Amino acid sequence: MNSALCSLKNFILFSFLIGLCGCTGGSGEPVPELADVNGVVTIDGAPLMNAKVIFEPQEATDNARRRASSATTQQDGSYTLEYNEDVSGASLGAHKVMILKLTDNPEDAGKQLVPPKYNDQSELTAEVKAGGNSINFDLTTK
Repeated sequence: MNSALCSLKNFILFSFLIGLCGCTGGSGEPVPELADVNGVVTIDGAPLMNAKVIFEPQEATDNARRRASSATTQQDGSYTLEYNEDVSGASLGAHKVMILKLTDNPEDAGKQLVPPKYNDQSELTAEVKAGGNSINFDLTTK
């Protein structure tokens, strides 16, 4: 029962975060100053494929609403953040970073393959600066 409850909690968290990243469109939305962000995510030295990378801004701004930027990692673990469907990048400043990877096995639906310290209890942070940013994450399962 505890395992099923944990899986449900992770599924709900993942669904909420996906909704948070994609709930507003690009049309008419004021966009703050953005910078390109890309990198590679590995876990125990191997590329982490099909994981969701979310950068959540930690600072407020008066001139435009700041929202999370996200990406899905490619086969080689690489990612490029998108602010919304029309614009790539992430807002400048400090971000909390979450990396989520759910199992493909239907019997384990909602199970995270990445330790909680990288997603719902994330300890990851990143600073997005003007210009291009290459930010890699070397995760471990230990």
